[in-house]
Amino acid sequence: VQLQASGGGLVQVGGSLRLSCAASGSIFSINDMGWYRQYPGKQRELVAGITTGGYTNFPDSVKGRFTISRDNAKNTVYLQMNSLKPEDTAVYYCYVVLGQKPPHLYWGQGTQVTVSS
Repeated sequence: VQLQASGGGLVQVGGSLRLSCAASGSIFSINDMGWYRQYPGKQRELVAGITTGGYTNFPDSVKGRFTISRDNAKNTVYLQMNSLKPEDTAVYYCYVVLGQKPPHLYWGQGTQVTVSS
């Protein structure tokens, strides 16, 4: 299983970016999908998650600014980031949890998001 993330880049404060992450390979079904981010020297932290049923989860730091969606037909998850702040600058990693037993989590390669002030 491979995850290909795209959409990162440089944006000014208050701007928007949309990240995409497409999963490919031997995929029977996908349960949860989402995004983490990582600051230098820090552990990854959850940015957004979405379940098969569409339930979403966000930390307070991004609520109201970020939205997450998924296209099950394309095995793709999206992260729309609005009103970006300098503290959103980080490397963003997508993940999927495949519907196998036991469930297995796969990570995409990181994509850099830089918000300039």
